[in-house]
Parts: sequence; structure tokens; C-alpha cells
Amino acid sequence: QVQFVESGGGLVQPGGSLRLTCEAPESVFLIYTMAWYRQAPGKQRELVASLTGAGATDYLDSVKGRFTISRDVARATVFLQMTNLKPEDTAIYYCYSEHADKWGQGTQVTVSS
Repeated sequence: QVQFVESGGGLVQPGGSLRLTCEAPESVFLIYTMAWYRQAPGKQRELVASLTGAGATDYLDSVKGRFTISRDVARATVFLQMTNLKPEDTAIYYCYSEHADKWGQGTQVTVSS
């Protein structure tokens, strides 16, 4: 069973930072596109950031300049560094593998004072 496991979510004050981690079962998945999505209550799931096998990145407009997606192929891990967090960033964040067409279980991020 192919599983992707997210971690790193939590409660943070506005302006704070968090780093999310997605552990893939094997490094091979990281040579294809990996992405982070999020879903807030009552809203559709949206693409936050993606990272192609060639290293190209793309971001949701509202997180540009604040979020950074990266990977460590040797550790089969994808990261989402989030800075200057805002209450509207509150959501469940999911890791997605294009190659496996699989989602992780999600990790909750709550931005509140």
C-alpha cells in the first residue's frame, strides 16, 4: 500500500511560521510532480504549491512570497515552509503525488490569535 504521510501542522499565531513535511514511501515518487493542497471548512480543495521533477515550482497567488515548496530526494521527503501565516491559511493541508495519484491523510494548520 503506497502511503504519503504529512506532519508539521499545528496552531500558530498570525505572522508565525510552520514547516510541513510529507514523507513518501520511496524516493522515486519525488522525480515526478509533488504538490501541496489545502481545504478549508466549506471550501473546495485548492492547489497551494507544486514541484515538478525538473525542479519547477508554482504557487497559489495568495501564498507567493510566503510559502516555499522543496524536497529532499534522498530522504524521500517534500516540505512546505510557510511564513507570515494569516488566518485565511487555516485549512487541512494535503500532500499529493502525481505519479501515484495518491493523497496523504492531511495535517491541520490553524492560524489564530
